[in-house]
Amino acid sequence: MGIAATTIFLTMLGIFIWRYPTEEREFRACQVVAAILDRATVVEGQKLTVRSTPALEELRADSPNLWYVVSAGDLHSEYGSEHRPALPFVFPYHGPVGSSVFSTLDQKSTFCLSAVQRGPLRLAMMVGEPQVRFGRIARTFLFRRMFSIMLVALAFAATVAIGSVLTARFVSRGIERVARRALAIDPSAPQGLISLSEVPTELKPLVEALNRAFGEIDAYIRMQRRFLGNAAHQLRTPLTLLRAKIEDVPEPGLKVELVRDVRRLTSLVSAMLDLARLQNHAIEKRPIDLAEITLDVLADFGPSALDAGIELALERDGESPLLVQGVDAAIRSALANLVGNALIHARGARRITATLGRDGISIHDDGAGLPDGAEQGLTEPFQTGNSAGDGAGLGLSIVREIMAAHGGELVISSAPSRGTTMSLYFAAATAPVKSPQLDLQLR
Repeated sequence: MGIAATTIFLTMLGIFIWRYPTEEREFRACQVVAAILDRATVVEGQKLTVRSTPALEELRADSPNLWYVVSAGDLHSEYGSEHRPALPFVFPYHGPVGSSVFSTLDQKSTFCLSAVQRGPLRLAMMVGEPQVRFGRIARTFLFRRMFSIMLVALAFAATVAIGSVLTARFVSRGIERVARRALAIDPSAPQGLISLSEVPTELKPLVEALNRAFGEIDAYIRMQRRFLGNAAHQLRTPLTLLRAKIEDVPEPGLKVELVRDVRRLTSLVSAMLDLARLQNHAIEKRPIDLAEITLDVLADFGPSALDAGIELALERDGESPLLVQGVDAAIRSALANLVGNALIHARGARRITATLGRDGISIHDDGAGLPDGAEQGLTEPFQTGNSAGDGAGLGLSIVREIMAAHGGELVISSAPSRGTTMSLYFAAATAPVKSPQLDLQLR
């Protein structure tokens, strides 16, 4: 930006010089001619000589009516006297040092008068009808004022650069504010739009486009969730009627298969309905004792574990409650999903352990575990780790949604022959005071 500003400044300066007023151009021409004559004039003793320098010859060649008179004390030298009009000054010249442009006595033309001090001598030059090229004037002008021009150019460039930096910072801060507001919007429920009063005018079209996109995403998500909830709700009644009709099937083997299929469909519909309710309604949190809920869930699964020959155990630190902020029914559902998932899918498991820690609870089984990388897709809807096809594949997806609503997360880790661990981590859990381990076993 600074280089561009300097280039613009010098271009404008060139245009200014080119458009110089006539009086100013004559004065600059006077200075140029005086400088040429000054360098060409030599005073030796009682002799004054104007040497033929390349610059002087160029000036003479360009100016067919050129005349000049150079004097130093009582000495003087004259060129082009046939073109010289009557002058208001006489030689020798004893006026002040400096340069100026005067009119001739007949007021029909102008001439240049320049006087410089050379030690004890005063060198005076009167010049008329010079044809000085613009390039020579410009070079002289720039050379004599190079320092001032550079200072002005640097000041101009610095001003533009600083202004550009400040403008960029102002715009970047506006972009940062927009980015923070956009990051604060929940992608799953983007009702909070970015206020146009919080952003610079330059960014308002972008923010309006973002708000419009967020609105369309929000409408699509609401429509999708509404469809999911309505579909699940509408399917429950036909399934109930179908199960009642299955009771009249006379063949026992077919009846068992039909009951199993209807049970799976009912489980799937219930899971879909629970997921829709979780996504469509905000939850009201309150302090909940995670240890108490875990005991209840393990007790509920006690008979199923006994039938499967699997031992249920609870390990915890201390006797004091482990408090989390949440919804009792939702957390119970999440734990029940994890324990039920372990009972169904943990092939070869003999023991399922629920471990209460400082920031949540883990459910671990000592079964065959999952193949490498298989745990990555288990939390996606309709994904199941059971090759037999039992289960709807929504259990872990519901657990993930429950934990997201509580500001926590579900973490799954597994290794072949080492079992699987599913952990629920809560954002703000009140850790109990440490004491010896308590092992509660349900056999």
